[in-house]
Amino acid sequence: MLWRVFILVVLTLINIVLFGRMIWGPAGLLEYRELKSRHAALREQMDKIDVQNLSLSREIRLLQSDKQYMEKMIRRYLHYVRENEVLYLFDDEAKITPGSMRDG
Repeated sequence: MLWRVFILVVLTLINIVLFGRMIWGPAGLLEYRELKSRHAALREQMDKIDVQNLSLSREIRLLQSDKQYMEKMIRRYLHYVRENEVLYLFDDEAKITPGSMRDG
């Protein structure tokens, strides 16, 4: 009878240890949930990069094949102007407020 109780206690302790490892161990439930959330975040980041990559590929194709688009981009980013044109550059941060144009 004593052996049965001893075996039952040992098996119960083993089950408790195994259950603890299943939850908090290196390959346990908590680690699985963390890895699952990291995987979802990486998948979302990958999707954003795929969209950006597709956009850049389209722009490359346009720059290689469409002369008007190429001219538009050169004029926009390199500030080129045609003959008899005047280029005005505005600072995006400088905003006119109602009280800023009063005579001093």
